[in-house]
Amino acid sequence: MAVKDAWSGRVFEDFEVGDIYPHPLGRTVLAVDNSWFTLLTQNINPIHFDRVYAEQTEFKQPLVDSTFTLALVTGQSTFDLSFNVMANLGWDEVRLPNPLFEGDTVYSRSEVLEKRESKSRPNVGIVTVQTTGFKQDGTIVIEFKRTFMVYKRGHVPPHARTRVPEAKKSD
Repeated sequence: MAVKDAWSGRVFEDFEVGDIYPHPLGRTVLAVDNSWFTLLTQNINPIHFDRVYAEQTEFKQPLVDSTFTLALVTGQSTFDLSFNVMANLGWDEVRLPNPLFEGDTVYSRSEVLEKRESKSRPNVGIVTVQTTGFKQDGTIVIEFKRTFMVYKRGHVPPHARTRVPEAKKSD
């Protein structure tokens, strides 16, 4: 039996300007996600967790916390973009053109806008992407640019799972 390497992510050299990555996993937002996130971040706006209050607004239901939306869509992009990122440098031009509600399913995709060598670190490069998150019906709920430092080929620190010894067979 052959041991197959797991997905080890992209490195700087793998990114090309114009590449588009449709991220593979969608995620349905649950009421508990919204409640827990607002509590964890101390966001006290009742539109996120008080259904009676939210029903009196133009939305008629709780809005999903916008910073949850940013975190979720960033997380969805990790598989394709930032598995081997050394550091995020920033999120820019964050736009939330339409509301996200509990029960909606979010999907996302990213386009590589630019890449360059790091001037201060020879082991990484800098990549900027435009990421778009959208609901099950295609309605865009978030767009942003993200810039990150990603390791170059041969410079990614080893992952713990690659150092796991083979299981010993018992007699």
